[in-house]
Amino acid sequence: MANPKILLAEDDVTMVSLLKTLLKMEGFDVIALSADADVSAAVRKENPDVLLLDVHLGHQSGLDILDSVTNSQDTNTRVVMSSGSNVKEECMQRGAFGFLLKPYMPDELITVLKQAIKAV
Repeated sequence: MANPKILLAEDDVTMVSLLKTLLKMEGFDVIALSADADVSAAVRKENPDVLLLDVHLGHQSGLDILDSVTNSQDTNTRVVMSSGSNVKEECMQRGAFGFLLKPYMPDELITVLKQAIKAV
């Protein structure tokens, strides 16, 4: 079976580097997007198991991207949102599978991702 694929949409370069390393060590295939990438198009193209999406993504709204991805009939990708602001309730109401409040622990991230993958 192929490794689960995680699409990473995060604008903090250091965070991207750390997450890529951690997730690859845990056996995930990781695709990191640039902060100004068309995330919805990348989800359609890559069809990841999970999109790990920052709420505040450079010049884009993670919440708008969440709406686009969850309302799309083209994919069954689960979306896990992350933010330094506690906007969990809004993210969950808008269709996120999970929410991580930054800073979060690596094991918390892995647990949420594995739950999302099992739910696909």
